Amino acid sequence: MVRTVLPLCLLLLAACDPAPTLERFGGPTMGSSYSIQYVRQPGGPAVAEVQAAVEGILQAIDAHYSTYRGDSMVSRFNQLPGNQCQAVDNDMLELVAFGQHLAEQSQGAFDLSVEPLLDLWGFGPQAREMRVPDPQALAQVRQRVGYRHLRIEGQALCKDAPIELDFNSIAAGHAVDLIAARLRAMGVDNFLAEATGELKAVGRKPDGSPWRVALELPREDRQIARQVIAVTGLAVSTSGDYRHYFEDNGRRYSHTFDARLGRPVRHDLAAVTVLDDSALLADGYSTLLLILGPERAWDFAIAHGLAAVLVTRAEGGFVSRGTPAFERALKGE
Repeated sequence: MVRTVLPLCLLLLAACDPAPTLERFGGPTMGSSYSIQYVRQPGGPAVAEVQAAVEGILQAIDAHYSTYRGDSMVSRFNQLPGNQCQAVDNDMLELVAFGQHLAEQSQGAFDLSVEPLLDLWGFGPQAREMRVPDPQALAQVRQRVGYRHLRIEGQALCKDAPIELDFNSIAAGHAVDLIAARLRAMGVDNFLAEATGELKAVGRKPDGSPWRVALELPREDRQIARQVIAVTGLAVSTSGDYRHYFEDNGRRYSHTFDARLGRPVRHDLAAVTVLDDSALLADGYSTLLLILGPERAWDFAIAHGLAAVLVTRAEGGFVSRGTPAFERALKGE
């Protein structure tokens, strides 16, 4: 009798053992939105607990890097005159160091100090309207732009000119990396984390299939997937000129700036997608490549082994070209 009851009890326990579930939540952040999907194992953290942790990270990012709030750390730095320093925490020091690295690599095309240009052309928080600025006004603003005016001294951020920083090109990727690290610390090993379009996929779905991500065709009128890729253990970042722009006298002016020239880029590279272990690196390099334009971006991506795909405007449509590292990443190599 005991031999019969024991297997029956084990069967009942197995039948009651809950299966992993796919949980989802999201909300507004950084003027856009975020979304999280994660596989909750039996006994794993509840949605409310995970959401509170994620939103705590996003709120901290906003308090550090939002130029739309006057009390943020970056806004306080931007309000300083030239030849001043401000104590900042390690998080901002690390982002500034990375931004300066990208600036050096691109000979100043990528530059964190573009905030005055964004305002002047109509894309920043202090902008009145999107317009081509007067040449004299542009010349004056360009004197307040340049990564060489920025330096790190110990725990302080210093400037020798009244420059203003903008972290929009890397802050969201940084946020995704922080979220990914927090999820793993909470015991969540399978998730897809996204913030303002920057994302990272780790592990797999409950059925064992990989997370799938749609790469968008650069269309202003509607969203069209040009390619759907399976992603495991990688971050995906796409930068494009097709969302924020204005037209003047038949010419398009996007929110992507070449800081050396003081104006939006003028070339046929419409979008760049970069895959990397780090969402911060993917975010930064997708922007850097978009600034450089089709030929220089391709050469840079090849030289630095970046997993990137470039989408260029051509007569009648678009042409996509992926680097060898991108093709290897899609195969999981």
